[in-house]
Amino acid sequence: AIRQQVEAHPVETLLLHGQTDMRVIVRLNIQIGNINLVDQFEWDLGEKENKPEVFAAKLCAELGLGGEFATAIAYSIRGQLAWHQRLYAFSESSLPTLDLVFRSSNDADQWNPVVEVLTDAEMEKKVRDQDRNTRRMRRLANTHGNW
Repeated sequence: AIRQQVEAHPVETLLLHGQTDMRVIVRLNIQIGNINLVDQFEWDLGEKENKPEVFAAKLCAELGLGGEFATAIAYSIRGQLAWHQRLYAFSESSLPTLDLVFRSSNDADQWNPVVEVLTDAEMEKKVRDQDRNTRRMRRLANTHGNW
């Protein structure tokens, strides 16, 4: 039932028809168990053949990650694509046009996936940091919500 809903929902919106270069940056920071994946890549909103589930399965196969990562990656990609689609029509700052399809070696660290196996102490610190960030975001939302 869920798969049918995903397949029935068009990825592109009417605002995006006819546009060619509609690249956006998708960022991943996914932790399952003690394994953490951090990555970022460009995704073309205008390319109908791009499928988050297929991309996630291939990324997991290349990185040797379990199937639960594929689901989390596809979910994260779909959520970010939906957000980018809502903002794309109003955005005036798109990514620059590419002259080369390959990144320079200087950019390699920024655009390579990183898979970390975290210790218990690192996992606890990460949870504390996330909780702290959540509280900070809540405080910001509450202070700006009173305008």
